[in-house]
Amino acid sequence: MTLSELTALLDEELARAKEQIDKVETASDLEEFERTFLGKRSAATAANQGIKDLAPDERPKAGQAVSGYKAAVNELIEARKAALGDGAGEVLDRLDLTLPGRGLGRGHLHLITQVQQELEEVFLGLGYEVAEGPEVETDFYNFEALNMPQAHPARSMWDTLYVKLGRPEEVVLRTHTSPVQIRVMESRQPPVYTVMPGRCYRRDTLDARHSPVFHQIEGLVVDEGITFGDLAGTIDAFTRAYFGPGHTSRLRPSYFPFTEPSAEFEVTCFVCDGAGCSVCSKTGWLELGGCGMVDPNVFRAVGYDSERYTGFAFGFGLERMAMVRYGVEHIKSFFENDIRFLKQF
Repeated sequence: MTLSELTALLDEELARAKEQIDKVETASDLEEFERTFLGKRSAATAANQGIKDLAPDERPKAGQAVSGYKAAVNELIEARKAALGDGAGEVLDRLDLTLPGRGLGRGHLHLITQVQQELEEVFLGLGYEVAEGPEVETDFYNFEALNMPQAHPARSMWDTLYVKLGRPEEVVLRTHTSPVQIRVMESRQPPVYTVMPGRCYRRDTLDARHSPVFHQIEGLVVDEGITFGDLAGTIDAFTRAYFGPGHTSRLRPSYFPFTEPSAEFEVTCFVCDGAGCSVCSKTGWLELGGCGMVDPNVFRAVGYDSERYTGFAFGFGLERMAMVRYGVEHIKSFFENDIRFLKQF
């Protein structure tokens, strides 16, 4: 699928959606309409899958076209929903009740799922594709291919949970989504522009900011001529797209075994707007995640020519993103299934 074919497909589907929206009369009709034009078998999904086959300079335009299509269809849905009102179009038997019944509230996506999908949309707009991988991984993908051989001291940075499969300490619950980066690179040659969201596991003690189960999203770029400046620009573009133009980012030197040089990236504090407060420890900045240039040893593990290609990687926790953006004080709130908390989002 070419860029022109992709945009033509989206334009044709949007025109069809505008024609059919007036035929929607009931809540069930509206759900069917949403599945048809935004579901797994819709033109939007087909276009998303086709982005990876486009030239690197065409992917941002394709991502923007997909995002624009989804936004336009959602506007049609919301406008029709407002026109129909609660329960409009449904034929109900009239009952003589002395007390009002308790209606069933309509559910919605969990906050972490909302954050993940919003971040995916941001990176799709930047020309990336989305990849997934298994949550139960081998030691090779979780550590060795990421420049951490057996007994490497850097492994102590991850409190690993091992699974009783295969040889001792051969199978683990993945401690990060970085193994997906290795699987993506094994499956293709550069260029690679991919983000990898998913659930991870570590033997952490539950506290306000840590949980044994959490979610991450990581990004990987591999191409000719990629520099640290490209990484800094991507982090800044993502920060402004997700948090708004009033927020900016900065990088601090750090260490990760699979990147060199490595950095931690921070954003301006949401509470004090960078002035300094107790939340940001008077610094005006909040830490979000880590990043850096991919170590040549990682490229060698997947058969890439480290003399020809360079790349960068970054990653951060979805719970941390939600906590920073919405002011959630304890990470356990995301896992308790307390309806009083969930209904706020």
